[in-house]
Amino acid sequence: MRDSPQTTWLGLMIGNSRLHWAWFTGERLISAWDTDYLPADVVQQLSESQTLQDLIPENLALNTPPTPPLLLASVVPSQTALWQTYHNVHILTLDQVPIEGMYPTLGIDRALALWGAAQSWGFPILVIDAGTALTFTGADANHYLVGGAILPGLGLQLATLSGRTGQLPKVELPQQLPERYALNTQQAMQSGVIYTLVAGIKDFIEAWWRDFPEGNVAITGGDRTLLVNYLQSQFSEIAARLMVEQNLIFWGMRSATLRHSPSLFF
Repeated sequence: MRDSPQTTWLGLMIGNSRLHWAWFTGERLISAWDTDYLPADVVQQLSESQTLQDLIPENLALNTPPTPPLLLASVVPSQTALWQTYHNVHILTLDQVPIEGMYPTLGIDRALALWGAAQSWGFPILVIDAGTALTFTGADANHYLVGGAILPGLGLQLATLSGRTGQLPKVELPQQLPERYALNTQQAMQSGVIYTLVAGIKDFIEAWWRDFPEGNVAITGGDRTLLVNYLQSQFSEIAARLMVEQNLIFWGMRSATLRHSPSLFF
């Protein structure tokens, strides 16, 4: 496909705590980045000016038209409402993701990541999304949703401990697996959250492979690298089989759009 201004588009995934952006030329993903939520008045100004240039990294802005199509998926309805006023926005919904058996309240982020992973590694596929919430979402060889699970992610668990107790401190996540038996409060919090979560992830993966011996497992989300590091330290054979990819949601967004509305961008 030949690159041209007409094939440039932006993807926006509104997550639970941040905005996730992608810049595409045709089917090619050029760059992806994250930003904080924008105040309502800023989004309104962008909508009134009908330009997203100020949101695009400087190294890309010169090659991007001021009013590219914006393909939006969201798990935060209040944020969705803010962006609906942009004149060239196209909102992606569950019915555009070709996975059978999805229930109405399934998060669009989970569906898109699952479909995106399947485009590279096929079905059956299990996706672990390590974001604010940590989710497991699987589909079988017939492209049918098996189901999944949702629990608080690493950062949310630590933040809950410090925010809902009288004396526990705020704690950062270490880059490497901490000592299991800690001799101070901060490391004890890290150990409790990390070892328990890693053991749970191992259990889900092993259960998946018992049910689907030929199935793949992909991991995405902001904490994906940390979790892979932790798994590598404890369960290296499992870690070695994981497909690690930051942009599964955008892969799914691209593929779903090609199937349903290719004329929007191409």
